[in-house]
Amino acid sequence: MPLHRFFVPTGLYTPEDKAAISEAITQLYSNPPTSLPQFYVVVLFIELEKGNFFNGGKATDGMARITIEHVARNFAADDAARKRGFMDRYEQVIAPFTKNRGINWEVTVVDTDPLLWNINGIAPPQGNTEAEALWRRENKAVPFEKSQL
Repeated sequence: MPLHRFFVPTGLYTPEDKAAISEAITQLYSNPPTSLPQFYVVVLFIELEKGNFFNGGKATDGMARITIEHVARNFAADDAARKRGFMDRYEQVIAPFTKNRGINWEVTVVDTDPLLWNINGIAPPQGNTEAEALWRRENKAVPFEKSQL
């Protein structure tokens, strides 16, 4: 699951901005070359009140700090081209909300061990397998409804 945390000053993004950012990020992951189930993509906006966001020792209200955890898929340690390709695609997706608005931003991606990941107490199937394809077909929006637990 890719988990995206946007640490932003309060009011930097409107509710409509947040929805648009979340949709754009979801499309990035659910389309090739990644093609993850959409319900894997989680985007959180953590708003920090004025005086609680500092950059270079100075309070700011014009910066976004974005941290991403990749769990469902990881980059090969030696695949620099794929890593940079992802970063380029990600920058294009967020540009309307960062670069094009004249704010500062920083993005970090961390790959984590998929064996240390459960959804509703169940380990998702390994990526790019028939088991994952079945999981995807059966779980269009969310992996499990409460009634299925």
